[in-house]
Amino acid sequence: MPHKARKRFGQHFLHDASVLSKIVAALPQKPNQHLVEIGPGQGALTSLLLDHCRHLDVIEIDRDLVKILEERYAHHEKITIHSADALSFDYSSLAQRKEKFTLVGNLPYNISTPLLFHLFEYKSVIDEMLFMLQKEVVDRLSAVPGNKRYGRLSVMAQYHCRIEKCFSVSPGSFNPPPKVTSAVVKLVPYAAPPVSVADHAVFTQVVSAAFGQRRKTLRNALKKLLSAEEIASAGIDPKARAETLTLEDFANLTRILQRPDSG
Repeated sequence: MPHKARKRFGQHFLHDASVLSKIVAALPQKPNQHLVEIGPGQGALTSLLLDHCRHLDVIEIDRDLVKILEERYAHHEKITIHSADALSFDYSSLAQRKEKFTLVGNLPYNISTPLLFHLFEYKSVIDEMLFMLQKEVVDRLSAVPGNKRYGRLSVMAQYHCRIEKCFSVSPGSFNPPPKVTSAVVKLVPYAAPPVSVADHAVFTQVVSAAFGQRRKTLRNALKKLLSAEEIASAGIDPKARAETLTLEDFANLTRILQRPDSG
């Protein structure tokens, strides 16, 4: 009996052979690389990935799909199947001999944003990430200041990674078809972030507070962290809103907050 896509897991299985080939072509072309696939589903991409790596780890939350994958690849030595939730998985456990790996997958749209934030925590063991996402999320990842899509996800993703849009994918490439257009995006973690801050946690706090109520001015959004005078001392108008600030602006606010005399 064929597996029926489950709405609670956000399952939309990619079946378009041309799209699958384009995803593989967008991966690093290294025969001895370590790949990790999130949400392999019924294995449409999995089988192709096995020809392009030394070892493949797959992470699947649906136990019925895990059984299908285990049966299909029972005698394949290059694959390890993890029955686990990608949102809580310890990706550092997959780093072999301190070698970085590449993540790939058709991510469930209902968990894509929290999953990306979870993955940023493991960027030290990740070479790059190649994901199928809702196109709207890809637009948010790559949005620039002043764009309506620009927000907390944009700032944090661009702090951690170089973002490269690859190509769009129509709903008909999936079964069942989603109600939205999808897109493939490449995220390459920086060895060092493009802006310098002494404490990443403080930077995250500033960005989160600034976008917490995005229609508020910075004077109001950041009032528990910085005074209007301190915001102005960073060269930023306290009456400005978060969506107009650059990465460097957020870094400057973080430096002000970290000064011994701040507050």
